[in-house]
Parts: sequence; C-alpha cells; structure tokens
Amino acid sequence: MCGISGFTDFNKKSSLEILGQMTATLAHRGPDGDGMEVLETETAQIGLGHRRLAILDLSDHGKQPMQYQSLWICFNGEIYNFAEIKKELSQLGHIFVGNSDTEMILHAYAEWGEKCIDRFIGMFAIFLYDTEKNRIFCARDRAGVKPFFYYLHEGLFMFASELKAFHQHPNFQKEINTDAVASFMQYGNVPTPHCIFENCLKIKPGHYFKMDLQSPPRSIAEIDQIQYWNVYDAYNQPKLDLSYPEALNQTEAILQSACDYRMVSDVPVGVFLSGGYDSSCVTALLQKERTEKLKTFTIGVPDIGLNEAPYAKDVAKHLGTDHTEITCTQKDALELIQDLPFYFDEPFADSSAIPTTLVSKMARQDVTVALSADAGDEIFAGYNRYDYMLKYGKKLNRIPGFARKSMVSIMRAVPSDKIPVLKNKYNFHNRYEKLKNVLKNPSDEFIMLSLSQQFTDEQMKEVMKANFTIQDTLYKSNELTNGRTPLAYMMAIDYQTYLLDDILQKVDRSTMSQSLEGREPFLDQRIIEFAARLPDDYKYHNGVKKRILRDIVHQYIPKDLMDRPKMGFAIPIADWLKNELRDLVEEYISESTIKEQGLLNWDYISKLKYDFFNGKKEYDTKIWYVLTFQMWYAKWMK
Repeated sequence: MCGISGFTDFNKKSSLEILGQMTATLAHRGPDGDGMEVLETETAQIGLGHRRLAILDLSDHGKQPMQYQSLWICFNGEIYNFAEIKKELSQLGHIFVGNSDTEMILHAYAEWGEKCIDRFIGMFAIFLYDTEKNRIFCARDRAGVKPFFYYLHEGLFMFASELKAFHQHPNFQKEINTDAVASFMQYGNVPTPHCIFENCLKIKPGHYFKMDLQSPPRSIAEIDQIQYWNVYDAYNQPKLDLSYPEALNQTEAILQSACDYRMVSDVPVGVFLSGGYDSSCVTALLQKERTEKLKTFTIGVPDIGLNEAPYAKDVAKHLGTDHTEITCTQKDALELIQDLPFYFDEPFADSSAIPTTLVSKMARQDVTVALSADAGDEIFAGYNRYDYMLKYGKKLNRIPGFARKSMVSIMRAVPSDKIPVLKNKYNFHNRYEKLKNVLKNPSDEFIMLSLSQQFTDEQMKEVMKANFTIQDTLYKSNELTNGRTPLAYMMAIDYQTYLLDDILQKVDRSTMSQSLEGREPFLDQRIIEFAARLPDDYKYHNGVKKRILRDIVHQYIPKDLMDRPKMGFAIPIADWLKNELRDLVEEYISESTIKEQGLLNWDYISKLKYDFFNGKKEYDTKIWYVLTFQMWYAKWMK
C-alpha cells in the first residue's frame, strides 16, 4: 500500500523538486520511504513519485518507481494472487530479481499488455509508462478500492492517490466545479468519475485508459476510459441452478479463498471486528484453520452511545482471537473533526469516518495491515433500506397519490424530534426526512434515489446560488436488464455508488491517514460474480437479511451470540451540532462566508440552519453536509 503521484508535462516546466513536493504530501500513505524519477523525452517530462508502506518484499527490490525493460511503474495496492501469476510468467521465461507484486505487474504487462489486469485479484491504482512506445497506461481495480485522480489542462497531465498532491504543482488551477458542489450537497461525496475541481476526474472502477504522448489529448474530455469489468455482467447472467446447501458450500469456499489471500503479507495483519455478521464471518473463516491467534480490534465510544465492544468481545472469546478493545471518548472523536479536511481533500460528509479513523489509529500500534468487512451489505442484502423496499414498496404504491401528498404535508408540520419512541431509534431523523421524498414517488428507481440524496434535484435549485447542472451518476443506471428485481436493482446500484464513493473512500482515507493498509475480502471479484447470480431468496428470505452469510457464520458462532439489531458506526451528529460543534457551525456557516463564496444560496441555508436549531432535528445531516463543505473550502481554497 502506498501513495502515488506524478506528471506528464508537455510544456516541460516541471522539475524533480516539484515532484518531491507533490509526493511529500502523501507521506502518511507511505512512511517507509519515497522514490522519484523524472524522465525527459522529446515530447514531455514524465514524473513518477511514490511513497512506500512496505507490505510485501521489504527489501529494496520492492522500491518504486520500478523499471523493467522499457516499462516504468508507480503502483498503489496489492495483487493478492501475484505468486500464481509470477509462477506462470516464470514458466514463460521471465526472470525476477525480487518478490514484490509490483515487479510481477511489470512483467505481466510486458507479456500480455493491458489484458494482464484481467488476471489480477486485488486492489490497485496503476500508472505505467512505456518508453519504447511513448505511451501511458493507467488503471483502477474493479470495485474502486484504491483511488486514482487525474488532471489535464493546458499541456499538464497529473495523477495522484489524493488531490492534495496537485496543489503542490505551480501550474495546477484549482477552479471549483460547481456541478460537483451540487452533487456533494446531494450525496455527501462527489460521485465518480466527477471531481470537485475543473479539468480533474477519477478513473472509474473496472476501467483503464491509454495516452499516446506523440499525439496527446488536448483536454480531459478527450481521455477515453475503457471498461474491462462491470458488475452488471454478473447480474445480467442467468441465475445459478443450485440448491441452497450447494450455494452455501460454494459461497463459503469463495469467501475462504478471498480471506486467505488477504492474509498474504510480510508484516503483521489484524482484523476489524464489530461483532456483526460481516466481520464475524471474516474472523471465523480465518481463525478456524489457524493455531496462531488472529489479532482483532474493536472500538467503542460509550459516552456517545457507540459501543459494539461487548458483542465483539463475546465473538472474539468464542473464536479464540487475540482481541483488543479500543475505548475512546467523545473528546477524542470531536478533536478529529477539524483534521478531516486534510485527509479527505475532496468534500466528504460521512461522519463514520471519525470512528473509522480512531480504530485505525489504535490498530496501527500493533499491525500494519487490517482486514475489514466492507461490501457484505451490498453483496448479500444487508441494508435496512432493502428490507423497507421489499416490505413496503408495493404497499406505498397502492396508496393514492393525494393521500401520500397529505402524509408529506403532515410530516413537514411535525418535526422528527416530536415523534414518540421512534425519535430515539438509530438514524430515525435522517430516515424521517428521506421518507417525505419516497412518498412522492415510491417507484424502485425513485426510492433508491430518494434514500441516497439529502436534497432532490428540484431542491438544489434553492440550495445553489452558482449556476450548475445535475451530473450524470450511476444512481440512475439502467444496465440491469436480465431478471431485474427490486432487490437486485438496489444492490447493483449500491455496489457502484454508495460502496465506491462513500464506504471505500472513507476506509481508504481513514486507514491511510494512520499509515495502515486496509483490505476488504468481500471485494474479491469472485464473490460478487457468484453472489449476483444467486436467487434473491438465498440472500433475503422471509424478512431475514443476509440469509446465506448468516448461515455460514452460524456454523462457527452460536446464533444467540449474533442476533441483535444492526448498529452501524453512528455518530450523534444532531446533538453535536447543537452543542459541542455549535461554535464551528456559527464560524463556518455564516452569512459573510456563504455570500463571499458565491456557491450556496444564503437565504436557503440560513432558513435551514434556523429550522434545525429550532426543532427540525431531521435537518442534521443537511447541516453537517454544509459544515463539512465549508471546512473543506477553508482548508483548500483559501
């Protein structure tokens, strides 16, 4: 795991010093060393910068940038099956000097070209330059675990793991993309492939692009991303003809392989254990065949009601892991907030980044690699919204339009904090707010969009002062064509949107902020390619979410240790905003600040702020979005 950055400067106005400054901003991603190389060609300067977090082959043979024949590479990630591919390449006559997956990639590309990535099981962001063909190749893994930003404007191409590297180049023009601001206000992140800055994009998951330096693109719009993998290819195949016991055995076998691959490391490895089904599954499968105890980690912040430690402790004790409980205070959590804009250098609003960063910080004291169980919900139907869709979607559609409209009017008049009993339920206030939009149009597509957005497309006309257009996103994808069901539709959309731009971005920045490599076994492509073809009933059955995953876990952990409500990494944002963070709200969400920027409509924002502080607790996430954007702006635009 590392941080990569660099440039291809057709104006030849860059330097090794600039490359060093760009690379230095990523030191937290790779504290074990750096490497830089500037290559001069007839057409351009090519700069390759790398910060190393040594995981495989700790010797100098693993250092980057790395060269093999005419190929140079900067690589961030891990190719878990590199040993098998290396063996195949050796049989084809390739000779290796070290034992790193980076060296394997160079040889694989020399042998198979861009088709080499079809063989990779892993997470990766790759920049590769071929001096002989004078061509660049850039690629990103199938799920988008590893970030890859790129910029092209006025003859300067740059790439990096994080946007902060671009700021170090004197010719980077940090012009805000107002369309992206609007998208952030809707989703709490800037959806891929878009970026907060003009002339800047992200490589989409499962995509790559090539750039011929003899006839380079003149603008970023001329760079064509080529898709080599698509989750819909699996969803659109016929369902597998397997009995449930057969499906259970095969699912477990694939999960076992994925987990085992992610234990390959030359440094200590641990597992994040919440005590829920996903992390318990990973832990159980890894511990069952090992005599050495796994290191497991759980975080609790008891004074804000976030404490999964007792559940995780019981699971860890049953499985026999070497377990560490990490207890933090509300003060620890609050102190992180003003640091977040540095690590999340594109606006990002998922407040669970706070506990994720805290547990990463503590785990880093004992291990360099930590496995997490992200994507279990998206693959095996674990989210409550799937439950709501299947239980209530048809019922909502049967309610006459005028009746639904009346219900929305009543909800607007009654704040969520006035609803007895429910007001104390997990995430109720945000769900109450989103239900208003769901009632307007309870179709599958609109329910999914409403549950994903804080502001509708129509509301954005009031939120924004600057001109903008609604960006195309995969939230509105219509690629699911074969055997479409509401459940398959929602899971496929989530896999390409919420998982990518929220969950994976959160885990990458949070772990790497502490120089910790995060690995996600559930994101092994073999799992989604198999699970997408299982009947819905194997994943969601009679109101039971993650049916097949639960049954795998119950083989190793008693059911009575596992059955409890889904907790999530919830932070009491509403209470914080009204109390501990009130000064931050007043500082950053002020009339002078909002009007000076000219991006948001102060009349709308001021009313939102007033309503929130006067009882509309359901506006907490909206206020948090505005606050996190304002804090990002203060950090990176002033």
